[in-house]
Amino acid sequence: MSAEPMQNPSPRTAGSSLQNPSPRTAGSSLRSGIPRAAGAPIETHSQADGQWNQLDWVPTTVYWGIHVLALGVFVVGGSTTDLVLFAVTFWPRIFFVTGGYHRYFSHKTYRTSRPFQLALAFLGTTCVQKGPLWWASLHRHHHRYSDQPEDVHSPRRGFWYSHQAWIEDPEWQATRVELIPDFAKYPELRFLNKWHVIGPAALIGVCIAVGGLSGFLWGFCLSTTLLWHSTYTINSLSHRWGKVRYETGDDSRNNWVLALLTLGEGWHNNHHRYQAYARNGFYWWEVDLTYYVLLGLEKVGLIWDLRQPPAAVLAEGRGEAPARKAA
Repeated sequence: MSAEPMQNPSPRTAGSSLQNPSPRTAGSSLRSGIPRAAGAPIETHSQADGQWNQLDWVPTTVYWGIHVLALGVFVVGGSTTDLVLFAVTFWPRIFFVTGGYHRYFSHKTYRTSRPFQLALAFLGTTCVQKGPLWWASLHRHHHRYSDQPEDVHSPRRGFWYSHQAWIEDPEWQATRVELIPDFAKYPELRFLNKWHVIGPAALIGVCIAVGGLSGFLWGFCLSTTLLWHSTYTINSLSHRWGKVRYETGDDSRNNWVLALLTLGEGWHNNHHRYQAYARNGFYWWEVDLTYYVLLGLEKVGLIWDLRQPPAAVLAEGRGEAPARKAA
């Protein structure tokens, strides 16, 4: 039984309401579009978020503490077990972000069962990028306002903001439940969104059980730090560095280096042209490891109905059809 029915998306509305926004007044809330009085407090917490969202110093201290602890690998050294543990907690977790949080929860590019949907959500929380509803709702907001003033992490606000500082901006702490009603209706996803610390805590326990202190430093701290900044490059570098194939009305680029680093997310201009598809690499030479894993999951029956780019979009990318004007 499918967890979520699929609909035929329009090019700009896959996975969420991505219609072109109406003009916004200065000082309006980026959460709802409703004008906010000057000096009014920003909503940093919703009913879909855990209590630590109200304790800014806790997640900030933990976040930067993990960065500092990652340097501990230079103190303890590394065994073969540590290196293997690092590999199996780095590359699979990138997929949990790209194939789960991004291509499923944000854009619904394939269908799956409710149990496997829950598995994807739990595994995504081990990446320490908060819960699936928070992540996907902000990503849908990003596509709605890509590289406009309301964008969550546009490089037009500077590299550091797009790569890192937006994460600590109070404007983006609350889950936009109104942007993700299709998944917020599931109580188990709402639970995981509030208790997203369970996944990282479980991973820490496994790393310590396997490798002790060095296992914790290699398998969790270093792996998580590099995972964070690898995925952050899509917000920062892929809107500045690379080639433009499609006119999308924003600064998205295709970058093969970032595509290799992030299992296919670097084909970002393709993605912004048509977000509804399970493939970011539209052509055979565009390596998209996330898509290859999704094909494998389809073969064994865990997922199905992977959306594919239509011939017209591929022809447009090859210059064989008139380019679509950006909205």
